[in-house]
Amino acid sequence: MSAPPLPFSPLPGARSLAAALQRRELSCRELMQTCLARIDRLNPQVNALVSLQPPEEMLRQADACDAQLARGDAVGRLHGFPMAPKDFVATAGLPTTMGSPVFAKQVTPHDAIMVERLRRAGAIFVGRSNTPEFGLGSHTYNTVFGTTRNAWNPDHAAGGSSGGAAVALALHMLPVADGSDMMGSLRNPAAWNHVYGLRPSLGRVPTGPGPELFFQQLGCEGPMGRTPEDVAWLLSVQAGYDARSPLSLAGDGEAFAQPLDAELRGKRIAWLGDLGGHLPMDPGVMALCESALRHFDTLGCSVAPAVPAFDFHALWTAWLRLRGFIVAGALRGLHADPATRAQLKPEACWEIEQGERLSAAALHEAAVTRTQWHAALLQLFERFDFLVLPAAQVFPLPADVHWPREVGGRAMDTYHRWMEVTIGPSLAGLPAMAIPAGFSQADGTRGLPMGLQLIGRPGADLDVLRMAHGWHQAVPFANVQSPLLLQQ
Repeated sequence: MSAPPLPFSPLPGARSLAAALQRRELSCRELMQTCLARIDRLNPQVNALVSLQPPEEMLRQADACDAQLARGDAVGRLHGFPMAPKDFVATAGLPTTMGSPVFAKQVTPHDAIMVERLRRAGAIFVGRSNTPEFGLGSHTYNTVFGTTRNAWNPDHAAGGSSGGAAVALALHMLPVADGSDMMGSLRNPAAWNHVYGLRPSLGRVPTGPGPELFFQQLGCEGPMGRTPEDVAWLLSVQAGYDARSPLSLAGDGEAFAQPLDAELRGKRIAWLGDLGGHLPMDPGVMALCESALRHFDTLGCSVAPAVPAFDFHALWTAWLRLRGFIVAGALRGLHADPATRAQLKPEACWEIEQGERLSAAALHEAAVTRTQWHAALLQLFERFDFLVLPAAQVFPLPADVHWPREVGGRAMDTYHRWMEVTIGPSLAGLPAMAIPAGFSQADGTRGLPMGLQLIGRPGADLDVLRMAHGWHQAVPFANVQSPLLLQQ
């Protein structure tokens, strides 16, 4: 009979962990052993991490990190950190399946820029975090690895597309995690698993290398963590200009490695709610989110309802066109070949077909609407410092439901309409961070997490992180742990 598991002990915050490793108060081997033991115990229940590497090889790499520290060699901010890059971003030597059976055996020969930076900073890659096929949909399931389950209740979904990353974080399998976000893929799973996920400003984290780097301006890569400080620590490694990424922002990530303490009194918060009734919400979502807003009062901030004067139906149409354009451009070759088209999930085929029917005039009209939306939000920022929205329109779905056909009594006309709440920051290129809002008290979803989107001015990633840090200190549920961690 195996020994009972040891009582749960949370991993330290990323900054403290890095300092302990570099002062040799904790060895990289000990950290790796802790993470591997937690993966071994919990991952079979939730399927967050896939393509796991041999434990003996991970311990060998941890020993090499310890030897480097013993020699006094300079090391990066993630030295000895176990990480699992999202199975969507190229990582040399590991499978990069993108959740698709078409690429189930693909091993990329190169790193994406962001992964290259993680590796250079000293991270050890223990595997990959699971993602839906091609990152499409806010529910992490695929035919290659199966379904990732919620960290608070495995009967429910983890969200997506960075669902594996969020669950691995919530269950302390990893110190920090990377993700990517087009339609809430860093924000929805963070909210559904009671962690933090930052969609950074467009260009903050350089993308590439890739076949097209000028027009793809909806998706981005970014950091996730159990605290805003952890998110900032990882962003300090991910961020910074790279000439290979033509839209990347100037500067480096050094500012994000500094403490986040700041004076927040007097900050003005706009509560966008359900956009004046435009967005359907499941029962209990708005009540929980509005109840959470009182914690801004604790920080000395003011909250007022505000809805941008905009045609939200036109905004959704623009989103469909721009997203279809991007997805079709990336995947149309697979759709054109009957052999690979048969392996694509229906939602991927639908996106490609939508994109292929677009006219140049329709695409230009979508770009104009997007520009008008950006201008409307700039006007709102003349009166407010931050905008706040719910991070999702529904509580975590049952794990076997691919997407809800109805929300708040309203039929969903696409597979992703139920995540419309996330498109505003994506279209405007604004920094937006999922912050915990508490837990559902409703029957059927009781005890499941929900979050808010904290949205900042253009380029104000650091301001968003500072406000989130204050929030983390103010809310009473910040450090509540998953029941799975407390089971013996």
